[in-house]
Amino acid sequence: MFGSQPSFVMYDEEFKKINVVIERLLRESNSKVIFLVDKNGQLISSVGDTEHMDTTSLASLTAGNIAATGGLAKLIGEKEFSILFHEGEKDNLHISIVAGRVILVVIFDQRSSLGLVRLRVKKASDELSRIFVDLAKKSEETEKGNKMSPFAEITDDDIDNLFR
Repeated sequence: MFGSQPSFVMYDEEFKKINVVIERLLRESNSKVIFLVDKNGQLISSVGDTEHMDTTSLASLTAGNIAATGGLAKLIGEKEFSILFHEGEKDNLHISIVAGRVILVVIFDQRSSLGLVRLRVKKASDELSRIFVDLAKKSEETEKGNKMSPFAEITDDDIDNLFR
C-alpha cells in the first residue's frame, strides 16, 4: 500500500525522457489525457487535453484511490492491485503503478479501447520503470556527493567574516 514516502528529486534530463514516453503513450493509445503522479499525490507530469481539468485534485484523488484499494487488497490477502480501471459513460480511467513508485493515469474515451490502452501502458511502464531506476541511482549518487559538500569545511568564523 502507498504510505507517505520521501519525495525524489526530478532532474531535467529524466523529466524530458518521461514526457517523451507519456506523449508517445498518448498518441499510440489514442487517449485524451495522461498523468504521472507520485505516491504522495503530487503531479509529476501531464500531457493531453488538461486545460479544463483540475490536475492538482486529480493527482491527489488518484493517490488516495490507490491507497484505498491498497487497503482493500491487504484485507483479502493481496499485496496490492497494480492496475485499476474505472469505466464511465463518456470517459474511462486506467490507473497503474509504475516501478512501485509512481502512478500512471490514462484517461480515454470510445476512440480507444481498454485492450489497446493496457497493451500500450505495459510498454510505457517498462520504459518509465527504467527511467525511475536511473533517477533513483542518480539521486543516491547526488546524496552521497552532498555529504562531501564543498560547504562542509566552512566554519562559523568564515560566515562571520563574510558579514563584516
